[in-house]
Amino acid sequence: MKCRVIGMWGGFPKENGPCSGYLIQQDEFNVLIDCGSGVLTNVQKYVDLNNINHVLLSHYHYDHFSDIGAYLFSRLVNTKIGKTDEALHVYGPDDEEMKHRVEEIEYCEFSSIDKNSELHIGPFRFTFMRNSHPIETYSIKIESGHKKIVYTSDTSYTSKLIEFAADADLLITESSLYDGMDGSASGHMTSSETGRLAYQSKAKKVILTHLPHYGELEELLASALNEGNHAIELAHPGMLIEL
Repeated sequence: MKCRVIGMWGGFPKENGPCSGYLIQQDEFNVLIDCGSGVLTNVQKYVDLNNINHVLLSHYHYDHFSDIGAYLFSRLVNTKIGKTDEALHVYGPDDEEMKHRVEEIEYCEFSSIDKNSELHIGPFRFTFMRNSHPIETYSIKIESGHKKIVYTSDTSYTSKLIEFAADADLLITESSLYDGMDGSASGHMTSSETGRLAYQSKAKKVILTHLPHYGELEELLASALNEGNHAIELAHPGMLIEL
């Protein structure tokens, strides 16, 4: 199982730096987790859009889903010109507007997820945990064989994350805020909270994502490492993790 970081900036993209998007691959099977601004352009560096037929959206904030509209149109065009014959399957929290937005485009299908959902897509098993965030948002666990990736998406700290991420081979965790800030209202974690999650969950490898556009990112990393798990890195576009 492989994870390619397509983008990891919070809120809005940087030049050549997309918002949230993670390409999960195994045996030439591809699933895209989140599709924020800039993801659609940059994922094509690694795989043809027609070879990704499943996109999971953790929630409907623009930095996590704004490129999905262009993806739907690409599937419509590429089907009509004979470059693909499989529907684009989009999964996300139950929402009539999103369902309509997806299914009004030919060759595109929508399926809702909640905390009790279990999806089997290709070689992967997906399960979900409801987050603490202003809108309905889910952490996502991806399992294949004996390997496990956990993606927190956006959330303020909760002890439930420790069990959900326990013994993850790869923990992709948001780290939106610096120490001393309060993420309880905005639904985000500080770097020390992220580090505590990494340590208490005993994650084998950790990457910090949903990074802020201000401050010194090395300070985020240092405070996370200070909590005791030393297998932590800052995410960057194009980063590849092989499990």
